[in-house]
Amino acid sequence: MKQPAQLSLAVQLPDDETFVSFYPGSNAHLITALKNAAIGQGSPFIYFWGPKGTGRSHLLHATCAEVNARDAAAAYLPLDQFERLDPSMLEALESLPLVCLDNLEAIAGNERWERALFDFYNRWREKGQPGSLVVTGTSAPRKIGLQLPDLASRLDWGVNFHLDELDDEGKLSALQLRAELRGFKLPIDVGRFLLNRLSRDMRTLLATLNQLDNASFRAKRKLTIPFVKEILEL
Repeated sequence: MKQPAQLSLAVQLPDDETFVSFYPGSNAHLITALKNAAIGQGSPFIYFWGPKGTGRSHLLHATCAEVNARDAAAAYLPLDQFERLDPSMLEALESLPLVCLDNLEAIAGNERWERALFDFYNRWREKGQPGSLVVTGTSAPRKIGLQLPDLASRLDWGVNFHLDELDDEGKLSALQLRAELRGFKLPIDVGRFLLNRLSRDMRTLLATLNQLDNASFRAKRKLTIPFVKEILEL
């Protein structure tokens, strides 16, 4: 997959984080809004929030991939890496078809970054919102700790969504979906075993699934609970 514009930051977006590989659970309305944003329809500004591990970055990567598939430019900026970045990277982005800003909470309280984001948002509005802007955080704009009240106000103007965390059945379905896309089957009993024995955040579960897939391929063995116990040393 051709990578969306990454500014000057060497970030490689994962090829497997698409809308197809995201199990929606109760988040269908958010996904529809993001798909519309990728083609320049619906609300030009979307803010959505949820706890870490719920798939915020996955959904931004998926939205970028949709834009990129049309040979259009998209920018993805992980704000949790702000120490490696410079706020000037936001300059001239307001004309792109899509700009995704991930992990707003990381720059909350940083005066320089908050001002740069505020100025960027205003330039984007002044140009008539030529593309879609999508921002994520761990909580709503007014509750995330921003010190610039006008910035919190601006980010509250658009369409806001809460990204609901999957329940255990949803997480099992998400794991089975990812396994299917990788070309193997995750038995229900093995999936439930993982949920009972591991941290329930999806980042950990998916990383473990990838580990088990690789181990299963090397050993030429199917996934069973005894095999999983052996590989994970449980």
